[in-house]
Formats: sequence, structure tokens, C-alpha cells
Amino acid sequence: MSEIWGIILAAGESKRMGTSKMLLPFKGKTIIENVIGTVVMSGVDKTIVVLGSGSNEIQQIIGRLPVKCCYNENYKQGMLSSVKCGFKNLPERFDAALIFLGDQPMVEISVINNVIDAYRNSGKGILMPVSLNKRGHPLMIDSKYRNEIESLDQGEGLRSLAQKFSDDVLEVEVNTSSILKDIDTMDDYNNELKQIR
Repeated sequence: MSEIWGIILAAGESKRMGTSKMLLPFKGKTIIENVIGTVVMSGVDKTIVVLGSGSNEIQQIIGRLPVKCCYNENYKQGMLSSVKCGFKNLPERFDAALIFLGDQPMVEISVINNVIDAYRNSGKGILMPVSLNKRGHPLMIDSKYRNEIESLDQGEGLRSLAQKFSDDVLEVEVNTSSILKDIDTMDDYNNELKQIR
């Protein structure tokens, strides 16, 4: 049986935050621990965390968790470089990978499982959750696109994959806006903390 992998992108420099946002407290743990916990408890089979900026500190926190880690030496080039790093470090055979943002601890397990179910039942190769008519994360990509991702231009990003293969895209309607919200600034962070109190 091939597997569904989770790729958690946690390599960014947190420039707008001014401090490593992955390690900020959230629900009694750090943001990155929350994201990993949700992914591990979902229908994802195995998980890899892409590290870059602040990798040593993050690894110390998540070292005991059931995830693999890879290091993206090109993390300053942006998110696509981390996606490429994640895909490079997946095994030769797998079904598909779900791409998670390390700064989205609000995404629910049910959303992840809805996207996985839609993948299993639809035959589509690129799936993304949609809320309020906007596409969010996690984005699911079939393994057949592995080489395409490798050849994507840094300036294009993953959106160009969905545009190029639009016939193979499925939008999965979810009734939560968590898929659209990430924590980029201190204001974002404080707003999310207010929601969970």
C-alpha cells in the first residue's frame, strides 16, 4: 500500500514576526508542535518537516515527535524551495503528499481527512480546500507531479502547477476559514490567541 505523506513547511525566516514564529506558544505547546500534532493524528501516514531558518532550535523541540526532518539550504529563496526539498526527500513510491504551512496551527483534522477522502474518491491529482471562494492549505499533490514540481520556476510557485493542469484540480469545499489563516505578524498571532482563550 502506497502512502499519503504530509510535508510541513517550517523553514521560513519569520521576517514580519521578528522572532521564530514556529516556537511561539500556542495552546500549551509551540506553533510547530500543534501543526505536527494535528497532521500526525489525521489520515496522513507519514510526515516530513522541512527546516531552514532556526533549524537547530526547532529540531530540539520536535526531535521526539514521530516525524522525519529535512534541511532546505535554499530556504531564503522562498516557499517553493521548501516544497521541492520536501518532495526530494520522499520515498520513491508514495501516493500523494499534503503540503502544510508550519504557521497554520488552526487547521482542523477534519479538513485534512476531507481532502484525503476527496483524493481517494475523485481520481484527481491536485486538490485544495476552499472556503469563502478562496483556496487554502493543505494542498494535496499526487506523486505523478513530482518531476513537474522539481522543474517549477522559483518565481512561479505552486499556483502555476494548478494552472497548467487545471483539468486535474479539485476544490474541496470546507466550512471553516482556518485554511486561509496563517500567522505572519504579531497581530495575527495575538488575534489567534484571543480566539482560543
